[in-house]
Amino acid sequence: MTDRKASLSIEGNEQPIELNVRSGTLGQDVIEIAPLLSNNYFTFDPGFATTAPCESEITYIDGANGVLLHRGYPIEQLAANSDYLETCYLLLNGELPDDKTKTEFENIIRMHTMVNRSLENFFSGFRHDAHPMAMLCGVVGAMSSFYHDSMDITDPTHRLITAHRLIAKMPTLAAMCHKHYVGQPYMYPDNSLSYAENFLHMMFGTPCEDKEINPVLAKAMDLIFLLHADHEQNASTSTVRLAGSSGANPFSCIAAGIAALWGPAHGGANQAVIEMLEQIGDEKNIDEYVKRAKDKDDPFRLMGFGHRVYKNFDPRAKVMKKTCDEVLSELGLEDDRLLKIAKRLEKIALEDDYFVEKKLYPNVDFYSGIIMKAIGIPTEMFTAIFATGRTVGWISHWNEMISNPYRIGRPRQLYKGHKQRDYPAKK
Repeated sequence: MTDRKASLSIEGNEQPIELNVRSGTLGQDVIEIAPLLSNNYFTFDPGFATTAPCESEITYIDGANGVLLHRGYPIEQLAANSDYLETCYLLLNGELPDDKTKTEFENIIRMHTMVNRSLENFFSGFRHDAHPMAMLCGVVGAMSSFYHDSMDITDPTHRLITAHRLIAKMPTLAAMCHKHYVGQPYMYPDNSLSYAENFLHMMFGTPCEDKEINPVLAKAMDLIFLLHADHEQNASTSTVRLAGSSGANPFSCIAAGIAALWGPAHGGANQAVIEMLEQIGDEKNIDEYVKRAKDKDDPFRLMGFGHRVYKNFDPRAKVMKKTCDEVLSELGLEDDRLLKIAKRLEKIALEDDYFVEKKLYPNVDFYSGIIMKAIGIPTEMFTAIFATGRTVGWISHWNEMISNPYRIGRPRQLYKGHKQRDYPAKK
C-alpha cells in the first residue's frame, strides 16, 4: 500500500522526481525507486544493505531490539513450545498446524527421507577428503535429475512435493556427506525416529551396532535446526530468490543457496568459533587474546560475538545458551579444554565493559558451535548442518516468490571503467 509521497530534488533537474513511500506491517518504510529509471538514474547501494528487493510475509527481524518473528511468532516462543517440523509447516504454510495436520505433515516427511541409490554412486566420485559442503552443493543440484514427475514450478502441488522432498532428504544427504568424509558406510534413515534423532542415527550409527540416541542431544539438535530455519533476506536466501527469478528448478536454487552459505562471512561462523578456540589453545592465553581483540590494529577477532543485524542480544542465542549448558552437563564436559575456554570467553563478553558497551554479546553461532563440538560433530560438518536447518527457509521464500508475480533479478551498477575507445590499428 502506498501511504505517502517522497520528492527527490536533484541539482540540475528542473522538476523533482516523485516517489511512492510504502509501509509494511512492521519495520522500516520503503521508497519505491522505479521512477528513477525513467529519469536516467539508478541507486547505488553496495551489498543491498538498504534495498528491499521483495515483499515477504515469512520472517521479520528488528535488529535494534533483538526481535525475530516467524509468521508473527517470536522465536523464543517457537523454541519453547514448538519443534523443527512444526516450524517448517509454519514457514511453508503461514499458520501453525493442528494436531492432526501436524501428524500428517510429519508422516509425509518420513515417507521422503530415503534418497535414490544412484546418489551413492555420485558420492563415490568425490575424493575421500572432499569437504561436506562441496558434496552437498553437488548432490542437491543433481537431485533435479531424479524428479521429472514434479518439476513444473507453476504447479502449486509440484512445489509442495519438492518442498517436502528437500526438507526430508537434506538430513540424509548431509549425513551421507559426513560418512563419505570419514570413510564409513552410509546409514539409511530409520523412520521410527524423530527428525533430529534420525539425523543423529545417520551421522553416528554404523551397521555393526545400534547406537542409542540420547534424548538431550536429540532435543539440542532439533533446536539447532529450528533456530536456523530462516533469517529473512540474508545472502543465501537472496541467492535462492535471485536464482529462482530466472525460472530455474528448485533443486538448483537450493544448491545456489548452499554455495552462498558456504562462504565464511555467512554460514561458516560457527566453525570459525571452534577454530578460534583452538587458536587460543589454553585458558592462560585468554587475557592475551581478549587484549588483541580490543586492539583495532590487530587482525585477531573473537568469533561468535556480536551480529551484523542484531545490535542487541541475538534472541536465538538466549535460547541456545540454556541448551548449551544442558548438553555440557549431560555429557560431563565441563572440564573439556576448549569448552572451558568458551565458557570463560562467554563470561568476559557478558561482563567486560568493552564488550557490553559495544554490545558484542555471544551470538547463536557461538553456542551452536560449542554444542556441535560437544556432540562430536566435526567442524567440517557445521555449515552442512546449518544448510539442513535453513532449507525450509530457502524453499519457503522460493515458493512465496514463485506463487506471486515476480521479475527476473537484474541489479545495476555504477560503471567506473574506460569510456568507449577504438581497437588499435594493427601495425
